[in-house]
Amino acid sequence: MKPIPYWLDTAPAAPDRTALALDGRTDVAIVGAGLTGLSAAVHLARKGAQVTVLEQDAVGWGASGRNGGMATPGLAIGFLTAVARYGVPTAKNLYLAYNDAIDTVEKLVTDEGIDCDFQRSGKLNLACRPTHYERMQRTHEALHDLIGYKTELISKKDIRAEIGSDFYHGGMVDPQGAGLHVGKFVRGLADTAERLGVRILEKAPVTKVRRLNGQVHDLTTSVGTLRADQVLFASGAYTGSSYRWLRNRIVPVGSFIIVTEPLDQDVVDQLMPTRRMASDSKNLLYYFRITPDNRLLFGGRARFAISSPQSDLKSGRILRKGMLSVFPQLADARIDYCWGGLVDLSLDQMVHAGEREGLFYSACYSGHGVQMATHMGSLMAEVLNGKPEANPWRGLKFPRVPGHFGPPWFLPFAGAYYRALDAIK
Repeated sequence: MKPIPYWLDTAPAAPDRTALALDGRTDVAIVGAGLTGLSAAVHLARKGAQVTVLEQDAVGWGASGRNGGMATPGLAIGFLTAVARYGVPTAKNLYLAYNDAIDTVEKLVTDEGIDCDFQRSGKLNLACRPTHYERMQRTHEALHDLIGYKTELISKKDIRAEIGSDFYHGGMVDPQGAGLHVGKFVRGLADTAERLGVRILEKAPVTKVRRLNGQVHDLTTSVGTLRADQVLFASGAYTGSSYRWLRNRIVPVGSFIIVTEPLDQDVVDQLMPTRRMASDSKNLLYYFRITPDNRLLFGGRARFAISSPQSDLKSGRILRKGMLSVFPQLADARIDYCWGGLVDLSLDQMVHAGEREGLFYSACYSGHGVQMATHMGSLMAEVLNGKPEANPWRGLKFPRVPGHFGPPWFLPFAGAYYRALDAIK
């Protein structure tokens, strides 16, 4: 079993972009070579900007290479909660932003010829309890009645048409959802950015940011200092102490994934005949899909803990038990990959992006980062170009996490809270 992300292990080899020295000036410095940063770099370079991307490890090393490879519709808080919190017009705009985000991914794949197995297979939301299915019914009706959006309800008696399991009590399908090989995608974005003249420097963590005036900053790294006319932090849950204001508003939650050996075609057809991107209705949810080479990828918030080799293995054992509760027919399937990573959440589970004291940022995708990170990279390119109205999340208050000054000591307590919710609701 490999303790590394399947996506990065099975993507084409990437060039070594290790930074040896750094000095000089750039129009835009981007901190983080994940989907947000690389998408922003591509779109800024298309506008003629000189862009430098600074990455503490390697391209796609963080959340962008450690996710489920799903580009799916829908707000993390759900449409009904969004309506109650913000009203119908705002809830509609924010909900549909996720569909725009999937379109952005597809457009980049098409325009730049990125070979990453992109496919609009649809998203399947699965109900863990009858009451959860009733809420899906209400969501389905509200989407149709309030904003004219079409989804499909799947009753428990018909669930076998979607999934080879009787574990769930029905589901809801959104045909706009898509899947892709995210390792190929993130590395393809990096190649595209470099063709456009973007400089990508790996092993160059930003340790200090000093504001000179307006939006001009000096960024100190392990290999030198760079002066930038504008700076975009695209580091998500991996944001460090160089930008404490942002870090202290992000809840970095561990998410863990296992991937089986390649499965026979008849087994795959039984498990997930429609090849949807699937997730269930728990707070500590499971999410799963078939990979392009016919493996089952199965992930979830197995433990509220930071990813580490020991933590990943513990979580992998928990996930395998969960996988067998859903798909007992996989009892003899070998697990080939097990890894973990961090998901960036905010207290209100909304995306947050904008500018504060001359620094730009975009973060808190709440497990929807494949599409929304890519999309927000493109929109933040517009914001940096003087169009703040391009940001659909502008104006949302970005609450600080009380008592969060460094390592997230509060994660075990959050995990206990959500486990209790799942037990009673």
